[in-house]
Amino acid sequence: MPALSLSRRQALVVAGALAIVLVLAGKLLSGGSGHRAAVFPLPRAAPPAPPPQLVVDVAGAVHRPGLYRLPQGARIADALARAGGATAKAAVDGVNLAAPLADGEQVIVPLRTAEGGAAVAPAGSSPGASSGPVSLSTATAEQLDALPGIGPVTAEKIVDYRTEHGAFHSVEELDAISGIGPAKLDQLQGLVVP
Repeated sequence: MPALSLSRRQALVVAGALAIVLVLAGKLLSGGSGHRAAVFPLPRAAPPAPPPQLVVDVAGAVHRPGLYRLPQGARIADALARAGGATAKAAVDGVNLAAPLADGEQVIVPLRTAEGGAAVAPAGSSPGASSGPVSLSTATAEQLDALPGIGPVTAEKIVDYRTEHGAFHSVEELDAISGIGPAKLDQLQGLVVP
């Protein structure tokens, strides 16, 4: 094969032409027009929502009374533990430690009386309170059954409704329970609170 002899000028022209061909080939392979492809960020996953919490007021014969945030499904025993536990003068047997908590509930641990029994807690303070309005969100079926016009079957329906839908926000929610109509609602006004 004969040897190619190129002048310096010819070599530069060939090198320039090869560079242009390589640049054009690179653009052609990478998308053509020289414009960069639009880059869209990947959607970020939303951070997981924090689990819903209850806010309860723990008062009475406990070491650290106050407001506490507890997870859904917490019991009165959990609230007492967060409040530092009951004091030595507490009548814990007057509190149902296994009762579920409702948002906005006040739990009062009564003091023991001189006779060794539990002092009566203020009205509406806890599920075991014996006077004042009955809390629809915390009362037991027995406490509800004691209300006028509410029998054991309707009391169980109220407890079932509360279990399914959560704490009552108004007394008027009772209207959603079969067996309770406007007449019974009027009869219960002043005797029950959400």
